Amino acid sequence: MEAQKQITVTSPLLPPLEELESYMKDIWSRKWITNNGHYHHELEQALCDYLGVQYISLFTNGTLPLITALQALRITGEVITTPYSFVATTHSLWWNGIRPVFVDVDPRTGNLDPDKIEAAITPRTTAIMPVHVYGNPCDTERIRAIASKYGLRVIYDAAHAFGVRVNGESVLNAGDISTLSFHATKTYNTIEGGALICHDAETKQRIDYLKNFGFAGETEVVAPGINSKMDEVRAAYGLINLKHVDAAIEARRRVAECYRTALRGIEGITFFDDMPHVRHNYSYFPIFVDAEQYGMSRDELYFKMRDVGVLGRRYFYPLISTFSTYRGLPSATTSNLPVATRMADEVICLPLHHELSEEDVERVIACIVR
Repeated sequence: MEAQKQITVTSPLLPPLEELESYMKDIWSRKWITNNGHYHHELEQALCDYLGVQYISLFTNGTLPLITALQALRITGEVITTPYSFVATTHSLWWNGIRPVFVDVDPRTGNLDPDKIEAAITPRTTAIMPVHVYGNPCDTERIRAIASKYGLRVIYDAAHAFGVRVNGESVLNAGDISTLSFHATKTYNTIEGGALICHDAETKQRIDYLKNFGFAGETEVVAPGINSKMDEVRAAYGLINLKHVDAAIEARRRVAECYRTALRGIEGITFFDDMPHVRHNYSYFPIFVDAEQYGMSRDELYFKMRDVGVLGRRYFYPLISTFSTYRGLPSATTSNLPVATRMADEVICLPLHHELSEEDVERVIACIVR
């Protein structure tokens, strides 16, 4: 019997080879392949236009913008953040010598719960670092009000939130700084890459110094920067993918609707619906498995799916707060994070990307519907 193909959680948005070849020939003819070249600047402007933001700075991956954002805003002491994220969120704090303070999440979105933030603020708190989990926008107005009340900065990890809008406004304009990931697993990618969004030219200039060793000219270094510039090849790759990302998002939306229609009402299986007045990008489709009601644990379902070639992902599991680097922190206790703990123990992200066929989607659903 012929083995069935594996159905993966993500599939990269790949530019047409003929378009990519044209860009590569031009890069080779210019003989300028990195260090703020032609396509680097063109992609920055194109992304500003597409995303509806004023200033954007490109990076070579999605973690370095987080690290650099903290440097650019001179964040120290303690930062309130979420345990329900990819480890890069909290690692960026650790690399800057900042103490993470974990706060529980809202079960309706997976995002940092504004009701829990104020109780976690101490005299050492200097900032809040929320995450738009799965592309679900945070309650930015409530977070802004809390930050304003206590004089805190807000840095959004928006790795999943490319193109997300609330009431027509880019969610990337919230807070002091937002960061993006353009990793191959994301809705929009430059193979590896990332970006940092800010709101004024002075901050943009400081960011650009920091991502280029701190150089402010040929012989002057103004800050202890690092090397995190995006090269011309990935910038060109990103420019092509930008032409195709809307079609990819629409294809992902159709898959998400199929999942919702098929899985709604199955006892023990829950998921997020689209939020009102939000333009989603359908980065991920998480389901949550209540073992008692469903009659099968999350892990049993996860491995059942894998056995038939459907490769879901337990994303985010385990919680960041359970890793050895962080579990000794007072805020990392399970009793402090009951909602995040339950979500991490119940989540499976189903395959969701633009290349899924109707047959693929039916196979995924058949694993869950019993």
